[in-house]
Amino acid sequence: MKIGIIGSGMIGTTLAQRLAKAGHEVKIANSRGPETIELTTLSTGARAVHVSDVAADVEVLITSVPLSRVPDVAPLVRETPAETVIIDTSNYYPVRDGAISELDDGQVESLWVAERLGRPIAKAWNAITAQSFADKAAAAGAADRIAIPVAGDDDKAKKTAMALVEDTGFDAFDAGALADSWRQQPGTPAYCTDLTTTELPDALAAADADRSPRRRDLVFAALTERFGPEDEVSGDWLVRLNRAVY
Repeated sequence: MKIGIIGSGMIGTTLAQRLAKAGHEVKIANSRGPETIELTTLSTGARAVHVSDVAADVEVLITSVPLSRVPDVAPLVRETPAETVIIDTSNYYPVRDGAISELDDGQVESLWVAERLGRPIAKAWNAITAQSFADKAAAAGAADRIAIPVAGDDDKAKKTAMALVEDTGFDAFDAGALADSWRQQPGTPAYCTDLTTTELPDALAAADADRSPRRRDLVFAALTERFGPEDEVSGDWLVRLNRAVY
């Protein structure tokens, strides 16, 4: 498939590497220009392009940017043909994304994103740490293969997203409608806890809409208190923290 990725952070980088390695035609862009994209991001065949070119002639467009940047990329998304599948990877953290004043804990973040982008979206790759995504891919059928929830209302978008999740080395799990995607957002038992397909359904079902924002903020506060901007947080440590709190 022809795939465009907006955002060259840790998730976007791994997506470019894995999807290109799986045989897809991948191009990736950020707001700073193609020359700023690391060569390792392109090591398996992805191409760095200007952001103005990333959405042209693609079958799938993946937005992997901070939530506060979603309005900035919305014009690019709206210009794509109606048949282009849109997949979003973002998450909502009030401290980091405080400028988004109209979004609060009473709203489903994914619905807000879909409204801003003006297109149906599938939510995927948001419920795994960047470290686990980079380091813990496994072959299909592996007993401990991590599952990634995929939510969406458009059948084509969801099926496409699930197939691409499998191509990145993880089990895809149908997590239902976009309105239910809060169950895979920060503060819930399914979020960044490295669960298998057998474990994930119970975790999604156990999510509590009233409890999850408080648990999300507790983890964020613990990270802020323990680690400074130059400290490196172990992915496994973060998974253990999430499992303990969520």
